[in-house]
Amino acid sequence: MTAPVLSIEGLTVDLPEGADRRHAVEGLDLAIGRHEIVCVVGESGSGKSVTAQAILGLLPKSMLRISAGAIRYANQNLATLDPPAMRRIRGARISMIFQEPMAALNPVLTVGDQIAEAIRAHETVATPALHARIEGLLASVGLPDPPLLRRAYPHHLSGGQRQRVMIAMALALEPDLLIADEPTTALDVTTQMQILRLLKEIQARRAMGILFITHDFGVVAEIADRVAVMRHGRKVEEGTTAEVFGAPAHPYTRALIAAVPRLEAARPPYDAAAPAILRLTALEKSYGTSRALFRRRRVVRAVANVDLVLRQGETLGIVGESGSGKSTLARLVVRLIRPDSGRIDFAGTDLAPLGRAALRPFRRRVQMVFQDPFGSLNPRWTVGDIVAAGPVAQGVAKSAALAKAADLLSLVGLDPAALRRYPHEFSGGQRQRIGIARALAMDPELLIADEPVSALDVSVQAQVLALLADIKARLGLSMLLITHDLRVAAQVCDTVAVMRRGEIVEYAPAAMLFAAPAHPYTRELIASIPGRDWSANQTGMA
Repeated sequence: MTAPVLSIEGLTVDLPEGADRRHAVEGLDLAIGRHEIVCVVGESGSGKSVTAQAILGLLPKSMLRISAGAIRYANQNLATLDPPAMRRIRGARISMIFQEPMAALNPVLTVGDQIAEAIRAHETVATPALHARIEGLLASVGLPDPPLLRRAYPHHLSGGQRQRVMIAMALALEPDLLIADEPTTALDVTTQMQILRLLKEIQARRAMGILFITHDFGVVAEIADRVAVMRHGRKVEEGTTAEVFGAPAHPYTRALIAAVPRLEAARPPYDAAAPAILRLTALEKSYGTSRALFRRRRVVRAVANVDLVLRQGETLGIVGESGSGKSTLARLVVRLIRPDSGRIDFAGTDLAPLGRAALRPFRRRVQMVFQDPFGSLNPRWTVGDIVAAGPVAQGVAKSAALAKAADLLSLVGLDPAALRRYPHEFSGGQRQRIGIARALAMDPELLIADEPVSALDVSVQAQVLALLADIKARLGLSMLLITHDLRVAAQVCDTVAVMRRGEIVEYAPAAMLFAAPAHPYTRELIASIPGRDWSANQTGMA
């Protein structure tokens, strides 16, 4: 390692009284050198983000407190600096890219104004020179037409473009250390790969250190020089990427690596002669975009002439980048939106033309598990009320619905006593299990899962995927799985359809598609998976 740009020595951050453990971070030692990318990995609650917040002095004072240790930068202990001194370092010498760019960017300020605000907090720059500097930053992170984007608002940009704006803002004052907190978690594989390559290129060009926080071992394999593994606030293992991946020493590290889905389809063949439960024929859905300052009104074909067949007992995966039409297709099937044309034949009935009253009997038979386990559960309702709501709406007595809800919580691996608790009292993986229980409460024949594990840690992701496979086999369900994670599709899908710009460009059995992809776009998606070469060479580690 080169001389450290930042050293963490024995850092301990206390949790408030009554928490599930005493310390959010305990006795952490870590150094980041110039020209070096250090990845900190671990599950939610391991202390990764708390460590980043402690470095920048962003810990919520009423909740978290540094009780021991030092954070050394440029002969200063950041843990003891007063707020004015910390503000001179934050953003100028140490910058951070946050996980969710839409939440981190101000929706009422243009992109240029937000980057200008970061620069003017530390420097006095004339307006013409400032605009030129901002446009140079936007160009340096690979954004097209910088003068136009400088005047655009965050909602005008795609997720990948917003993340590039966050990177430009973090690099505006040429920091010595860049902290990237899960910057690619919500991005599809091609955008994710672009961001990772961009960070490596900028890091090499500017000779800075990067502290990269992630739970994705594919990302670690792609970008890291060194890896530190954290669990329950403690560092349990550290080494070069080759050391940690080649011979992980700690059981927790081995368990995390084993939980990463393999990029190979290894499922037993399903019954390809089984009757079709769902058949989509020439399905179309278009949206007209609103006229905006930087965009003309245009019509977008979100779903374009889609033909698909889902058979009883089959898991059909729909994969593609953001904006490819995957989620629109799922919402069409569950009839949350009406198609412009085409057929949605479910168990012999075309759902496409049906109105609300005629659809009511089918609501029970087709259920959906949503992507966001935080936003899809009513925070004011108990878990019991959430799971029982569907059967009660269908005329089942409340007592019977609650009894069934208790059984379903056991089925998804939760204590039936959770019926009386509220969603905020559960982890993300537990909330997703509640969402699955809610869908199963209606005894569906078809389960639609829209990105059900994209926001979850790799170990929790493996648990939820195993749970879905077990429930599907036990209850004889058919499943439509929407995902941008090709590793997930390879593990759980019998058949895979690849969507691009609303169209199905490839449709084949999973084993065939991953072994010999026929379409250039499918090959591009597979080539863009972070850590693909490492994944392909994994041993069967348990």
